[in-house]
Order: sequence, then structure tokens, then C-alpha cells
Amino acid sequence: MSIVESRLTSDATTFHVEAYEKIDYTLTYVDGVFDPADTHLADIYRPWGRCLMVIDDVVDDLYGERARAYFAAHDIELVTYRLVVDETTKAWTTVEGIVDAFADFGLVRKEQPLVVGGGLGTDVAGFACAAFRRSTPYVRIPTTLIGLIDASVSIKVGVNHRKYKNRLGAYHASSTVLLDFGFLATLPVDQVRNGMAEIIKISTVGDKRTFDLMDAHGEALLATHFGHVDGEVDGRWHAASSELREVAHEITYRAIQRMLELEVPNLHELDLDRVIAFGHTWSPTLELAPDVPFFHGHAICIDMALSTTLAEQRGHVTAEERDRVLSLMSRIGLSLDSEHLTPELLERSTAAILQTRDGRLRAAVPAPVGECVFLDDVSADELVSALDKHRTLVAELPRGGAGVQAFVDEGLSA
Repeated sequence: MSIVESRLTSDATTFHVEAYEKIDYTLTYVDGVFDPADTHLADIYRPWGRCLMVIDDVVDDLYGERARAYFAAHDIELVTYRLVVDETTKAWTTVEGIVDAFADFGLVRKEQPLVVGGGLGTDVAGFACAAFRRSTPYVRIPTTLIGLIDASVSIKVGVNHRKYKNRLGAYHASSTVLLDFGFLATLPVDQVRNGMAEIIKISTVGDKRTFDLMDAHGEALLATHFGHVDGEVDGRWHAASSELREVAHEITYRAIQRMLELEVPNLHELDLDRVIAFGHTWSPTLELAPDVPFFHGHAICIDMALSTTLAEQRGHVTAEERDRVLSLMSRIGLSLDSEHLTPELLERSTAAILQTRDGRLRAAVPAPVGECVFLDDVSADELVSALDKHRTLVAELPRGGAGVQAFVDEGLSA
């Protein structure tokens, strides 16, 4: 970021400064980012002759040798810092380790570290970049579905603090995001499911076409990792066909595009009525409530499910629409309810989100599916009533609304 416009005015007692920073970043599709024939990365780091790569340890085990061979092929020195992170270690102490790695490497002022990993890793490493010398540019390669279609779009970075989700953070865009969906072939199925929650989020309140595609192909997309491998869900075999890959591309492209359309006019969240905050009203407290935290996608899905039931109770969606949303979540194994979602937690999380949103609830709900409305006037009694109704509804669904591999110790967290 750089200052693109500034003005200084003064009188006998006051100096007033106005300055505007330019935010400039690019998201580019790449087919095989560590294929030596592709020069996107080499073109960035060739002028420096070296690269410091902060990489998730699980991703390093899978792709580290490929990355090292890539940089060797382009005669660029590569130094690797392995990052071990989950929701419990997404904290300031992890940031300190990354910052120390920057210092040991001798990172110069405008040199860009390469950050490779899922949304958790890029959040933490991005925050380290924001903190190191107050602003260090960086390049991001997301390797999970949630990173590819959600974390990579936003310029927010941060860490958890004292059981509060992303309590410490900054707005710090990576200069370049390279989107290689080939990583989904080796992504654990729990993380495919985790990322699908974010697509349900943006489509339920922002893009009905994408919601309809997810509703029609959700199980096949989960089983095949969005068309990259053959796979099975609930005893049914799905082939990774070219037709399914085309559906997957349309869904992910539309999700990224819609996210950007909503985020770009409001990158610093000056407008707190945010469509993409659907599912993020009560989930920030819920996510870290268990001793072993929820995966992010499961936590926001519980919030989205309750919010959709509340929307139907208010008349913003029909019962049929509500049931379509809940059914899609359930069929792909996402959580719709939890014993941790109590009236006491709702009260506590409402108080916390009111502070974040300047004293207003601003709860995003579908109205109808594919569009959004914000609710401010939800009383504690109405919320508990919606929770009771919601519990009755999801009790009729498979697993009674419980998710599959919903917690971070039930699968890989990369």
C-alpha cells in the first residue's frame, strides 16, 4: 500500500491531515504453481535471487520437495519456515516465531515472504507481515478450499486472543494471490467440507445461482474434492468427470467474484452491514467454546442454520427455502446444532458482537435465498424461541444436526 492522495491544512492552532492509501492486489488462477514451466513465482522472486517461504507443516510434507525443486530449477535460493498452527495456536506467540524467522533471514524492507497454507496459516503469517516493520509485503498461495475462496479474498489478517476469535488483527493485503485449485486433490475431506461452508455462506445470501449448483452437486463435489479425484460419500461413488470439474469451477469462480464484489467497496469494514458476515454473528464465540475448537466452517454453519430458521420465523424466507438450506448443510456433513449453542452462549456472543458492530446486531439473514437483510431488533426471548424451533427441525435430520469431523482434532487442520 502507498499514499496516493494527501492534503495538509492548518491554522494558528490546528494542523489537519487527510491521506488515502492505495490498496492494490491481484488474484490469478494458476494450473500447477510449483510446475517449473510456470513462471509466476519465479518472476516475483528472480529479482531478489532468494525467497523465504512460510509454509504449513502438513503442506510442506506434501508439496515441500516440489517447491524446493521449483526454486532450484529457477536458480533461486529458498529458505523454508515450517508453520504449525491450529485454532489453539493461532495466537501472538506463533506470530513472534514468524517475525523471528523474518529477522534471521535478514528480510529487507520491500522483500516479500511467500506464505503457503490454509486460511489459519495465511491469517497468522499475514498478521506477522503487517506487524514486522509495521508493514511487510507478501505473496500468498492458499492451499485449502476455505483459503482459496474466502481467506484469499479478504485483506484481514489476525490471531485469536483469550478465547476471542481474531481479537488481534490488521487490514493487510498480500500483493499477489496465486489460486491453484490442484491442491484440492490432496486436501483432507474434512477440509473440503470446511470450505464448502463458506460457499454456502456467500451463495445463501448473495448468489442464488451458486446456491442452486451447490444444492444439486454438493455430495459429488465433496466426494471428488471439487472434481479432482474419484471418491465416495455415504456409500455412493462419484467420478471426477470433466463436467463436474466445470461445475466446480463455476461455483468457485462465482463465489470469489461475489466475495470481491461485496468486499472491495468496504475493505476496511467501515460499513458494518456486511453480507459476508452471514454466519458470523454468534459463531465467533461458539467456535472456541469447546475444549477442542470447532472447525471454522462448522461453527459458521451452526450460526447460518440458526439464522435461517430465524429468517423463516420472521417471514424473510419460506419454510421450503429454509429446509433446502438446512438439507444441503446436513447432506454434506456440516453441523447445524451443538450442545454448546445455549441461551447463555447466545447472550454472551451477542454482547461481544455488539461491541464489534458499534452497538448494533446487524445479523445477516437470507431474504429470500440469494439475497440478504440485516436484523437489529432480535430480542433475547426471540432468539431463544428460534433456537427451540431450530432444535425441533434439525432433530429430524441425519445425526440430529451434528456434523461430521466437526472439531479440529478429528482431522488435519491445514
